[in-house]
Amino acid sequence: MASGRRPWGALLLLPLLLPAACRAGGGCAGEGGPLEPFDALYASGVEAFYGGDFAGAARCLERALRSRRELRAARLRCRRRCRGQVRLAAPGPGAGGDLSFFGSVLRRAGCVRSCEEPLLGAASRHRAAEEVRADFQRRVPYSYLQRAYIQLNKLEEAANAAHTFFMANPEHMEIQQDIENYKTTAGKVSLIDREAKQHMEDYSAGVRHYDREEYKLAIDFLERALKGYYSEDEDCQIMCEGPQRFEEHEYLEYKAGLYEAIADHYMQVLACKHDCVRELATRSGRISPIENFLPLHYDYLQFAYYRVGDYIKALECAKSYLLFHPDDEDVLENAAYYKGLLEGTMDPDTIKPRKEAKMLLRRHKLESHLLHVAAAGLGYSYTEPNYWNRYGARQDEHSVPSSISSEPEDGPRLSVAKKPMTKPDRELKEGGPLLYSDVKFVYNSQQLNGTQRVLLDNVISEDQCRELHRVASGIMLAGDGYRGKTSPHTPNEQFEGATVLKALKYGYEGRVPLKSARLFYDISEKARRIVESYFMLNSTLYFSYTHLVCRTALSGQQERRNDLSHPIHADNCLLDPEANECWKEPPAYTFRDYSALLYVNADFEGGEFIFTEMDAKTVTASIKPKCGRMVSFSSGGENPHGVKAVTKGQRCAVALWFTLDPLYRELERIQADEVIAMLDQEHLGPSEMNINPKDEL
Repeated sequence: MASGRRPWGALLLLPLLLPAACRAGGGCAGEGGPLEPFDALYASGVEAFYGGDFAGAARCLERALRSRRELRAARLRCRRRCRGQVRLAAPGPGAGGDLSFFGSVLRRAGCVRSCEEPLLGAASRHRAAEEVRADFQRRVPYSYLQRAYIQLNKLEEAANAAHTFFMANPEHMEIQQDIENYKTTAGKVSLIDREAKQHMEDYSAGVRHYDREEYKLAIDFLERALKGYYSEDEDCQIMCEGPQRFEEHEYLEYKAGLYEAIADHYMQVLACKHDCVRELATRSGRISPIENFLPLHYDYLQFAYYRVGDYIKALECAKSYLLFHPDDEDVLENAAYYKGLLEGTMDPDTIKPRKEAKMLLRRHKLESHLLHVAAAGLGYSYTEPNYWNRYGARQDEHSVPSSISSEPEDGPRLSVAKKPMTKPDRELKEGGPLLYSDVKFVYNSQQLNGTQRVLLDNVISEDQCRELHRVASGIMLAGDGYRGKTSPHTPNEQFEGATVLKALKYGYEGRVPLKSARLFYDISEKARRIVESYFMLNSTLYFSYTHLVCRTALSGQQERRNDLSHPIHADNCLLDPEANECWKEPPAYTFRDYSALLYVNADFEGGEFIFTEMDAKTVTASIKPKCGRMVSFSSGGENPHGVKAVTKGQRCAVALWFTLDPLYRELERIQADEVIAMLDQEHLGPSEMNINPKDEL
């Protein structure tokens, strides 16, 4: 089944605040009155799920999803109504001239409150914790719903929940198998994405029809997508007028003057509105937008209208596209071609770009100007993204004619700017010396069906594995390295971890043998030297993060399990399997360059390390962990990887991430180096392991 982490933290406190009707055993029957908070309903559903009340879980989770939708709809309705009823007055001259403006602000605020409170209750009831909002963004409730509906034998509902979850979590490769199982068991299933954005669905359908050269259908869907886009843009602008977070100030202690406070809040609202362009171009549950999304509508339409013989609309859409990219040579030539087709029948200069495109772009430029003014004069930090990146374009085989012709085969084409392939900033090499005579080479990149990969054995000995496993039991804490989450990737396993600095600290305090704690430090340094040498790096490889981690299969939760211990991902970019892209942007650790995993034991079931293609489904190599085995690879999108479920026992490994940028050196490693230097000075004894290369190969 699809995995979904159990939301802890603030969520665990919510059941204490719930009405009895929403607690496990009570169901979610009570309705009427102000809208129930979606986070409370979600907590109740999760509690019911883990209590085995699957019918109650399904009811509460469905109500949570509905409550969240109704909350947004109510806020939109009230804010839109009050915009129309209470217009903001312009400030007048002289003393008291601002009273008319602030009076209208107060009246609009009162209008919104009087509209929302009967529907929603007090505003504080609907301020969900950030962790809960993130769960809904990632569609985690649908993971619980899927498994609840399976238990209730509602396979069609389970299939739709699984599909909805998968659309935002494509790295969960096992979910597709779940969906195939539903199809086999329940017969023909029409999968529905319950959180789909309609304008995005219409755009995708329009592009599909365009690719099939079904131009009339392409026009219908793309025009519908544009109408939906501008409607969603208005909604996005309105929703940005809600509460904002003061990143630099605690609100209750905020001491800024009137205009500074207004500017602080308004700049956050404005930044939110300015980013609606990105929000509307981003598929549900994803992080990175479709590049050049809005202009592409006009690019497709200009050619589609040409192919159906509507040259006026073709010119109109070409001119609309040129608002965003006035120097696009392909579309400039297309526009000139359309003008030639219209000459003699009408004046082509009377054809103007579409008003809604002009208005949006004018507003967007003004927003950008104000944000830069604030950044310069008020001390805000702001960097303008490239919202209309021309690399987002589709290619076809149509070419621009060298002379005016009425033959369709010689007609215009789409803008053909291609996104350049990312070039590595260094020459990629491998096959350098392994430095230690006891280390055994197993497979290189070619044998592992990839790029910058290596598999080695005997990196550490059986005795060292046992010693490290023993020290792990004395220093590891559940959730260490995962922000306290004991089951960060799957609810079916518990994760424990420890850093090098923590091991040395425990060793110095006598809580574990100092020699054993020092062993952790020494073997990680040995691994770093091997990786640096094998990949023939011409600059120093620094530690970025070092973590001894064990994952343990939880008893009673392994039956029929087919999720992953760690979903498919890349280490320095955000994997987008649907787009076959890996976006090198936060929150990814973009500074990581190489990764390594050094295994400590083999007495467990499952837990194979796997490489996949960028689709996160096609496995290119599978590696069974054992004592002393190490797999290392470059950290980018060329090496998507994950871990199969650990179904019995405990799997332990030293996970290492490296960077070539000294600015991102691991702080704890630097501190550990200082501890080691102090221990050596005090002659408190290094481990018996000599980390200097013994017999360089």
